[in-house]
Amino acid sequence: MSETTHNGAVAVGAPPAPSADDGLSPAELAAKYGLSVSGARPGLAEYTRQLWGRRHFINEFAKARTAAQYTQARLGQLWQVMTPLLNAAVYYLIFGLLIGTSKGIDNFIAFLVTGVFIFTFTQSSVMSGVRAIAGNLGLIRALHFPRASMPIALTLMQLQQLLMSMFVLFTIVLMTGETPDMSWFLVIPALLTQWVFNTGLALIVARLGSKMTDLAQLMPFLLRTWMYMSGVMYSIDKLTASAPGYVRILLDINPAAVYIDLMRFALIDSVTSSQMPPHVWASAVGWALVVGVGGYIYFWKAEEQYGRG
Repeated sequence: MSETTHNGAVAVGAPPAPSADDGLSPAELAAKYGLSVSGARPGLAEYTRQLWGRRHFINEFAKARTAAQYTQARLGQLWQVMTPLLNAAVYYLIFGLLIGTSKGIDNFIAFLVTGVFIFTFTQSSVMSGVRAIAGNLGLIRALHFPRASMPIALTLMQLQQLLMSMFVLFTIVLMTGETPDMSWFLVIPALLTQWVFNTGLALIVARLGSKMTDLAQLMPFLLRTWMYMSGVMYSIDKLTASAPGYVRILLDINPAAVYIDLMRFALIDSVTSSQMPPHVWASAVGWALVVGVGGYIYFWKAEEQYGRG
């Protein structure tokens, strides 16, 4: 190697000494200096620990989204209650009066309203989950945090909205002649298992929706079909009395129908254990564990992909 001195002469110098890092691959250099890939997916246990550390953020984000959801509407958060009530009124007119699914069902109004409120909880959780990643790319790309925080926060928001609506549901049930008893305490485990199930389902559709942007347009049709199969406006027990056995089994293990049945059993005296599917509580807990845990792991496996591209 040569260089020019201050008087214009050219001086020949020795080449630079070889570095100890020469010849090492990028992976070997990273291992040598303890470097890690930016945005790499942590292990499941570490990911869960990070997620727990963001629990206050999740709670506050859910509260903020709840408060902001209806800011443009004149009636504000009253729509949280009015939407399922209006749906229940339409279903009562069509299915209860015109089609006659109310025949043979004691206290059909409480039966219908309970089904609408509980299915709406799952429906809203899924619709929020499918847009959890695609609809928050700015926040996801700007900040580093476990991406599962988003769908979990949105399902927590739906739970908070349902809890506020439960006062209206209780009022309607009381006005239709039901009286509170010890079975009303079953509302707590029923809602808890449903929320775990909803969260797992939201995590699944959040991952799918992050790549399949058209899923948000398709999902309302899938959810409407699911609703018609879940006994929201009719009694599965009466409808399947003469149906093949496999039809009854498929409808009985439908998770949406399971959670609706549990809530009706808790609040409505005329809904007895003899009308419930066998092992209904085991089904509720099983769906919560399988979908909740399975959805969490499924979402975690694509953690490093969210917000890319």
